[in-house]
Formats: sequence, structure tokens, C-alpha cells
Amino acid sequence: MKLTRLRIEQVRQFRQALEITELEPGINLFVGPNESGKSTMVHAIRAAFFEKHKSSSVDDLQPWGDSSARPEIELAFQWQGSGWTLNKRFLKNKRCDLHIDHQHLSGDEAEERLAELLGYSFAGRGASKPEHWGIPGLLWVQQGDVQEIHNSVSYAGDYLQTALGRSLGEIASSSGDALIGQVEKARGQLLTNTGRETGEYKALIAQCDKKDAELAELRQKITQYREQVDHLGNLRKQQQDIDAPRPWQAQRQQAEKAGEQLAEVKRWQAEQEREEQALRQCRQEQALHRQQLRDFQNQANQLAEREKDKQATAEALEDIGARGPRLQAQLKQAKQQYDAAVALYQQARQQSARQALQKEYDQRIENLKQQQDTLQQARDCQAELQKSREKYQAIALDKDSLARLRQVEQQLNELRIRQQTLATRLHYALENGQTITVGQNTVSGTGEALLLETTNIAIPGIGSLRLEPGGTDVAELRRQQQELESDRQSLLQQLDIPSLEDGEKRAEDSQMLNRQIDHLQLRLDSLAPKGVDALSAQVTLLEQQRDAHAEKLKDMPEHNPDLPDEAAAESERDRAHENLKAIEQAHTEHKRELGLAEQAQATALREWQLLNDQLQAPDRKAREQRANDALADLNAEAAKLQRNLEERQQQIDEANPDILQQDVERFTRSADAMEKAAGERSRSIERLEVELDALGAQGLEEKYAALRQETERLQRRRDELARHARALDLLLNLLRDKRQALTRQLQAPLQKHLNHYLKLLFPGASLSVDENLIPTSLTRTVNGGGEERGEVTALSYGAREQMGLISRLAYADLLHEAGKPTLVMLDDALVHSDANRLVQMKRILFDAAQRHQILLFSCHLENWQDLGVSPRDMQALKVNAA
Repeated sequence: MKLTRLRIEQVRQFRQALEITELEPGINLFVGPNESGKSTMVHAIRAAFFEKHKSSSVDDLQPWGDSSARPEIELAFQWQGSGWTLNKRFLKNKRCDLHIDHQHLSGDEAEERLAELLGYSFAGRGASKPEHWGIPGLLWVQQGDVQEIHNSVSYAGDYLQTALGRSLGEIASSSGDALIGQVEKARGQLLTNTGRETGEYKALIAQCDKKDAELAELRQKITQYREQVDHLGNLRKQQQDIDAPRPWQAQRQQAEKAGEQLAEVKRWQAEQEREEQALRQCRQEQALHRQQLRDFQNQANQLAEREKDKQATAEALEDIGARGPRLQAQLKQAKQQYDAAVALYQQARQQSARQALQKEYDQRIENLKQQQDTLQQARDCQAELQKSREKYQAIALDKDSLARLRQVEQQLNELRIRQQTLATRLHYALENGQTITVGQNTVSGTGEALLLETTNIAIPGIGSLRLEPGGTDVAELRRQQQELESDRQSLLQQLDIPSLEDGEKRAEDSQMLNRQIDHLQLRLDSLAPKGVDALSAQVTLLEQQRDAHAEKLKDMPEHNPDLPDEAAAESERDRAHENLKAIEQAHTEHKRELGLAEQAQATALREWQLLNDQLQAPDRKAREQRANDALADLNAEAAKLQRNLEERQQQIDEANPDILQQDVERFTRSADAMEKAAGERSRSIERLEVELDALGAQGLEEKYAALRQETERLQRRRDELARHARALDLLLNLLRDKRQALTRQLQAPLQKHLNHYLKLLFPGASLSVDENLIPTSLTRTVNGGGEERGEVTALSYGAREQMGLISRLAYADLLHEAGKPTLVMLDDALVHSDANRLVQMKRILFDAAQRHQILLFSCHLENWQDLGVSPRDMQALKVNAA
């Protein structure tokens, strides 16, 4: 199949007719940026084949905003030596015409013929969907869908079987399918698809498991019963041998004896603590008297040190007081220098401020001049804008009324065409020199007259004929024409225009004037963003600021060239200030040192006098003697307490109170444990006697025998179904293996074409297909000579695009071998391929183009310049169409 010509009109962005001719039998490359019409062209081709001409769900074909458009598509192609031409119109004047050489088909018949040829179907209601597209849906790839192959093959399956015969048909129509179905059904009653048990088999397994659990529970109860009988006998023997002598009473007597010994030891420990406290107090008093004696000795030593401190502070005070007059003179001089530097800085600062004010004043004069010029331009623009608006108001037309007038004119034109179609046609061929009168007109020669109403035909020398057009349609069209002409006249008067052409001219003039108004408004907004009045107020404010600056300049002193600049004067002031701060800090430091020296001298004199008075006190020697006597008495008492403590501690250690405490706890716990164990044995005996009586009444052995018989019966039935399930599973696997062998035999033609393309992309690789001939896994050689195998769905997006395109081309080759028409259409395919892969894919496309016509649409011209074909620029096609 070779597409030779394409013409589309009033389809989306192609309002004017676009015609493409001389299409190549191989690759046809269409390039252009986004929104240039590539997808529109693809959509138009799809609509021409897939959408019924009567469909009301194709309004997306209309140009945007034009609900009155009548999309029309015409295609011409060659197939098996015959020329086919398809013309389809949608929405308005719906029509479908198909010409095959000299044969003409129309309407549904034409559409069904095309669907039968290419292998697709139509939607029952609404727009066509992918499940209806069949073989073209497999070969005509929409933007972004080249990698999605599974659904396309599924939707084309029936048509592929019809087209390829044995290549797909034998698998679907094999007589073995019925047997496989029967086996699968029988196996399905016992096993699921995943091999898990189901139905009666699953229920029997559950029953057997339940009975096994019940048997295990009964066995456990019987065992437990026997163990409890033995345990009861042991408990009764222990009660007789252990509990009868009441051994816990002897343990409690031993605990009481150990407690009495422990109480005596604790009394000794209390006495020990009291004497330890007395010893600690004695030692504290010893330390106090020793410190008192040391203080008496230290006071004599410290008096000599205080004498030295008193002499040193007096000398330091004299040295510091001698530096005062010199520092006072330096401080006075520094203050005078700082005051002079501050005065000079103030003068220099005033002079600098005058210079800055003068500069600012000059700048404001310049700004004022610019704003005054801008204000004048804004006022001129505002005046021109007002004139343009007044002119626009004078010529503006009501858009709705003008649109209604256009609609009425269009309806009148359509009505005239319908009148010409329905009118009675009078054909005449008169002899030379002969005339007849048709209505008010005299005619001669050969011609045709359209009769829309009752008309008299006068024949000289013969008489007259009266013709009345038949049917009511003509009269109805005449009435509609009168109503429309009345509406047109009313609209012309309302708009105050003589004709629609004058109205269109005025509308165009008003639009131009409106654009001029917008331009003037933009210019005015740029000159005066906040309005002319605001700009005028700003100019007035600038004038006031100019006058205020002029007054300030008058009040400032004149320029003095002898003054230094502000920076130099400020530097001199800062230097004088730093010098003053340094001298002031030195003067302050001197006063602080003098104060500290005076304070140190007074402190040293006060400490010497205090210590000297203490040494000369009359009771000092008596207090020292009393301290020595008290210390001797304390030493004797401490020695006595220490001997008592050592003797009593030896007595306590020999009694070992910790072991006595442990004996009390051990004998008490042993008595409690023995008595508790006896009570628990007694209660256990009572509980076991009750439980054994209850179990003995249940007949456990009889229940176990009956349940075991029922369980064995269920297990035999379960094993029987298990053998049946294994047999069916084995039979099904054998049948499927045979079917798989047949499938591999039938996959060979497709595998051949896949390998043909695949070796150009991955030398030595292979692409596996399933029984539905859908690619599933890719096997290829990796670095090092090994092989890797992976699912196609796990490949990268770009690799899946490449596999999808290769698969579609292989299907096209199968169809070509079967003598079926093929046309490959790719909208922005392979956009995710890297540079190296794209080179190989172009080799594949060029090879496929030797057998199929390919329409390739892309917005990346640079990717396809080496494809061996001349690209068609969509922008240039649109310009030529306009």
C-alpha cells in the first residue's frame, strides 16, 4: 500500500486546505517544532479511516473556536495496481466517498470496504478507541506509545489470524484446545492454576487434618490421665513420709535460739556506737585546743610582718603623690588642643555640607527639567488618546450584531445553494432566431433556467406554459429566504451600514483604532504610571524642593579655601580626642593608685595596732596555760575510750552477727517452705482425685478407637483424590508441552523477521515471543562473552521503545509476505534513544522502507538528517497552504 496524496481542510489548525502530493514509496519525513501540525496530520489520517462520517463525537477535528467548520479529509493510495481515493466530510454535510479506479462506493459501504482491506472495525457508538483499530493500531504509532506493544497485538489478534492464516490461526483453532480445556476443567475441580488444592480435595484434606488433630488431642488426654494417676501415688507417699512428722516446727525452734544470740550482739553494738561518738567528740575538742595554742605562737610571728607592711605602704604613698602636678599640666594642655580641633572640624563640616547641598540642588534642577518634559509628553499623549477614543466610539460596531449579520449572510448563501439544488431546472435549445419568454426574461439559443416559483413560459406563435415547482421544500426555502433577507435588512439598519462588506471594513478600522488606543494607553502608562495629575503634582513637589534648597544655600557661610577638608579636620579632631583620652585615663589611673595607696597604708597601720594590742593583753598567758591543761586531760580520756572500743569490737567479731542473722532467716524460710510444700501436696492430692474421677467417666479409650476408624476412611478418600489430581496434572503438562512445541513451530516466521532487525541493533541477540506472538524476553551477549537474559518490560524506556518498533516492523513484514497492505506511521518515535542506538535504528528503518511506506513525524530534524530522504517542513507546508 502506497499513500500518494493527502488533503485536509478545516481540521484543527489547518483552516485553509493543505495538500501534500508526491509521497515517496519508502520513508517520508515530516519535521517541525511543537504545535506545527504534525500530530494534527496524524490525527486526520486516523480519523479518515477509523471514524464514521456520521459520528458526532469528532468535534475535536474542528479548528479551535469555530463550531461551524466542516472538517474534510481526502486520501489517495495505490494497492495491487488500483488507485483508491477516499473523501470524508464530518459534522456538516457529512459524506464518505470511496473511488477504486472506476468503481464508486459511498457511506457505510465505503467505510466497511476500507475496514475489511486494512483490518480494523468501527465503534458502535461514540469515538473510535484503541480496541477497534486492529492492524493499523499496531502499525500506526501515536506519540509516546511505540513501546506499548502488548495491547496493540491483542487488539489486532483476530485480524492477524485472518491475514496470516497458519501463522496464528493454528494455535487458536487447534483441535487440541478442546482436550486441554477438558483436562484443565477436570484438574480445576481438584487443583487451582497454581497447584493448590481446591473443591472436594481441599475439603477432605481439611477434614483429615481436623480428625488428626482430634486424635492427637485424645492421645494427649489418655497420656495425661496415666501420668496423673502415677503422680497422685507419688504425692500420697510423700505426704506419709515427709509431712507427717511436721519437720517445720524444729526449724522454727532453731530460728528462735539464733534470734536471742543476735539480740545480745546488737546490745553490744549499741554500746560501741555510743563510745565511738564520745571518742569523736573528744578528738574534736583536742583539735580546737591545739589550734588555739598554734594561734598564740602565730600572733608573735605576724607582728614583725605587719611592721614591714606599714613602712612599705608609707613609702609607696609618697612616690605616687609626687606625680600629680605633672599629670595635671598635661591634662590642661590636651583639653585646649581638643577644643581647637573640634572648632576647626565644625567649620570644615559646614563647608562640606554646603558643597553636598549645592550638588543636590544642581541634581534636582536637572530632574525637574526631565519631569517637566515628561509631563508635557504625557499631556500630549493624553489629548491624542482622548481624540482616538472619541473617533472609536463614532465608528465602533456591536460585535454580536455583526456576528449575527455574518451568520445571516452565510445562511442566505447556503439557502441559495439549496434552492439551486431543489429548484426546477428548465433546459432549452432554440433554433437560430427563435426566442421564448420565461417569466420576465426573454431567452434564446441554449441554456438553463432555475424556477423557484410558479413561472409562465410564452412561446411565440404557439401559446404559453405555466410551470409550478413541485413539493413544499421550494416554497419553504423561499419563505426562509424572505425571513433571512428581512433579518439582514434589520441588522444593516441597526448597525447603520449599507452592506456586510462595509461593516467588515468598519470593524477592521475600529480594531486598528482600538490597537492604536492600546498603544497610546501603554505609552501614557509608561510616561505617567500613576496618572498625569500625579505626575503634575510630582513636578510641583520638585519645584518646591528646589526653592527650599535655594533658601538653605543662602543661610550657609561662604566657601573658605584655607579650611582643610572634612576628612582631614575629622582626623585631626580624632587624634586630639585620642590624646586627651589617653591623658585623662592616665590622670584617672593616678588618682586610683593614690587612693589605693592611702587605703593600703591605713589597713597596714590598723592591722599592726590590732595585733600589738592582742599580744600586750594582760590575760594572754593565763589563757595559754588553760589550753595546755585541757589538752592533757583530753588526751587521757581519748586513750581510755580507744581501749574500750577495741576490746568490745573483738567480742562482737567473735559472736559473728551477720552469720547469726543469716541463721535466723535460713531456719525461718526452711520452716515456711516445709509447711507450704505440705499444704500444696494436700491440695494437689484433692485436685487430682477430682480430675481423675471426671476423666475416668468420659470413656477416652472408646472415643479414640471410633475416631481412628473415621479418620482412616477419610484418608483413603483423600489419597484417592490426590492420585487423581497428580494424574490430571501430569496429563495437562504433557498436552501443554505438545502445544508449546506447535507454538514454537508457528513462531518461526515472526522470529525470523525479529532476528533480521535485531542483529542490526544487538548482533547475536535474540528476542523471544510467547504463544500470542508478543515479545517477552531479550537474550544478548555482554562484556566478557557471557549472556544475559531479561524481560522486555524490565528494560529502560529507550530500549523498550526500540524493541517495540522492531516488533511492529516484524509484524509488517509478516503481513507483507501474506499479501496484505501495510503502512507504517510513526509520530515522534525513538525520542528516548541515545546517539549510538539511534544510528542503528535508522539503519533498521531504512531497511524496512525497502518493503513498506513509512510516514515519520518528528520535531528533531537534527536526529534524522542522515536518513537518506529530504524532510518536508511543516511550517513551509502551512505557509504554502495559506
